Amino acid sequence: MHVDDAARVFTDPQAYADEARFHAACAVLRRDAPVVRVEVDGYSPFFAVTKHEDVLEVSRHPERWLSAPRPALGPKIRDDKRGAGMPIRTLVQMDAPDHLVYRHISAAWFKPRTIARLEDRSRELSKRFVDRMADLGGECDFYTDVAMHYPLYMILSLLGLPEEDFPRMLQLTQELFGNADAELARETTSGDALLETLQDFFAYFQGIIEDRRARPRDDLATAIATATIDGEPIGLLEAIGYYVIIATAGHDTTSAAIAGGLHALLDHPEELRRLQDDPGLIPTGVEEMIRWVSPVKQFMRTATEDSVLRGTRVPAGEAVLLSYPSANRDEDVFDHADRFDVGRDPNRHVAFGFGAHYCLGTHLARLETRMLYEELVPRIESMELAGEPQYMATLFVGGPKHVPIRYRLR
Repeated sequence: MHVDDAARVFTDPQAYADEARFHAACAVLRRDAPVVRVEVDGYSPFFAVTKHEDVLEVSRHPERWLSAPRPALGPKIRDDKRGAGMPIRTLVQMDAPDHLVYRHISAAWFKPRTIARLEDRSRELSKRFVDRMADLGGECDFYTDVAMHYPLYMILSLLGLPEEDFPRMLQLTQELFGNADAELARETTSGDALLETLQDFFAYFQGIIEDRRARPRDDLATAIATATIDGEPIGLLEAIGYYVIIATAGHDTTSAAIAGGLHALLDHPEELRRLQDDPGLIPTGVEEMIRWVSPVKQFMRTATEDSVLRGTRVPAGEAVLLSYPSANRDEDVFDHADRFDVGRDPNRHVAFGFGAHYCLGTHLARLETRMLYEELVPRIESMELAGEPQYMATLFVGGPKHVPIRYRLR
């Protein structure tokens, strides 16, 4: 595969739905052009960064590599609209000093000590969804029947949203991250499905803000709605942006890791047997699932000064794409990087990012995934794929959208 052809995968949503093609292209780039300029019709040019060390280097220096104005890759038409009527502002769009100030609003809710209090709820939900699998009679779509719902219940419970609203949040999340996928994208009359989805989020969470300010409760939604910034109430765009990022990325990424993790186990049955023989491997197995799936595909950073990455000059004002799935298969960092190994230790993956923008929900995602597999693995008598798993076409966040399985559970 030629370098130019390999580099085009980052602008092709279908490439993320074809894991073999995507990882083959990234292997070529890591070897032949680890920092490569990408110019594709319909996209503003950028440099793709594919090596683990270089992703860390950019992430360590947020003062030199800004999230604004282009925090994630999208079509040029969307870049041109950025800041013009966009109904939310999220943490991923912020740089210092705002980023740290706004991050502090929810930081305490995601600390290990706080997350540990959710163990009972996580264990209860894990049992509920594995029992659901048993009730389905030995065949199900693991993603749509289990993985899609369980983390949603966890994160929306933490926010304090009513359970009757969960299906609406699920649909909006799929429309947000699946807007490039024909099966998941919303039907639109305006021609901008993404903007319509964000406007629906805006309308819903505006109501939540008004409710929590009038009737505060002990939940994360209240902590956000009643936060103050420099002595003033948090702005509407920022509050709604906070809700959107927690209510969407807070469950969709974990759903992808859980479902993609099971796909990997069924593709590597010897690794499933290792977990069954030694459940003590489940924590390292969870880390390997997260590395393997890498649900967040990329973030973008813009250079504030002329820089050099691995011998390639990146002029001030140019953007770089940090490819987390590629970094997580870097042969210089991971022994047998293309092998799924539930005992991999150490596992220096960057699936949660690195540095100032390190994922707030890391501890929750690990807890949820570990609890589900601690419930599921001991109950498996037999399990196999009942069809070919399908992956979401995306440019930003994604993983499996269907994992059909056949099984017998204890």
